Amino acid sequence: MQEAYVALGANLGDRERSLREAVDRLGRIPGIVVRRLSPVYETDPVGYTDQPAFLNMAAAIGTELEPLDLLRALLAIEREMGRVRKVRWGPRTIDLDLLLYGGVTMNTDELTLPHPRMGERAFVLVPLRDIWEGPSFPWESGLRAHPPEREGVRLWFSGGRS
Repeated sequence: MQEAYVALGANLGDRERSLREAVDRLGRIPGIVVRRLSPVYETDPVGYTDQPAFLNMAAAIGTELEPLDLLRALLAIEREMGRVRKVRWGPRTIDLDLLLYGGVTMNTDELTLPHPRMGERAFVLVPLRDIWEGPSFPWESGLRAHPPEREGVRLWFSGGRS
């Protein structure tokens, strides 16, 4: 079984419920075991900023699926949960990004691993660091370049902001 890391985000509807539902759906896919979950963070939008704040988290999973099959499973969850892709970086009911898959490096039209922009996004790196089990976090320099407090990343508590 390979270890993979998935970023989850939502900024429409009941954001916290959407994250919980996506994790639940992920864990019901044959060949996937949800191993670790980060805390949830509320984050300011990046790119297209005229939209509500996001809730973001990360999941470490064990998977028997190949990278492209895992990506397709993530996209199927997005579709099932009503994700509509109209505006790049725009509002969404749920967003699932495959960040890492074991030590696999690939660059196809469908999938790039590791995720090409994750090192530039505190809203990805902060929750990823929370569940990272390696001896050191390889993207620490990305967090120094994109400090969470300046990038609008705040720990979220169920039922309200921290």
